[in-house]
Amino acid sequence: MEADELVRLVGLFEVEGLRVWLDGGWGVDALLERQTREHDDLDLVSELADSERVVALLEAAGYELVDGAPPLSFVLVDADGRQVDVHPVVFDEARGGGVYRMKGDREWVYPAAGFEGRGRVGGRPVRCLTPEVQVLVHDGYELGEKDYRELCLLHERFGVRLPESVADRALATRDR
Repeated sequence: MEADELVRLVGLFEVEGLRVWLDGGWGVDALLERQTREHDDLDLVSELADSERVVALLEAAGYELVDGAPPLSFVLVDADGRQVDVHPVVFDEARGGGVYRMKGDREWVYPAAGFEGRGRVGGRPVRCLTPEVQVLVHDGYELGEKDYRELCLLHERFGVRLPESVADRALATRDR
């Protein structure tokens, strides 16, 4: 997923009045306001109620739904292999943020303050998850070298605290 395609898609969402937040690698790069690596995909968080419109907009932009379906996450891919992973949430003040439903009826709650992140991609302002929430979403799965590097960059730029379980390895990526 290239920066210019991300900017194009964000612009389409904005024109349609759809709010999306960058997550994952592009979310980190948006916060840093520079691209630090190539990206296989674009991870977005959106409101579950907007899922039909999100799919329709992406299909009109040349993407095809290839996996998943709301209310769970879903994936769209275009003819060039660019991939958009959408994580729909329901905002629930009582639970403190955006509730993301996962397989097996598990839920994960994005903290409300996590949706206040702002960054830039290709000079364009974008919504993204905050540095603190980017660190939180890196928990719960097997991290790769790129993940440790992203955590280190977030720590260095924003002073965000890293979990003890990953801090040493993340900070060791500085030297690579």
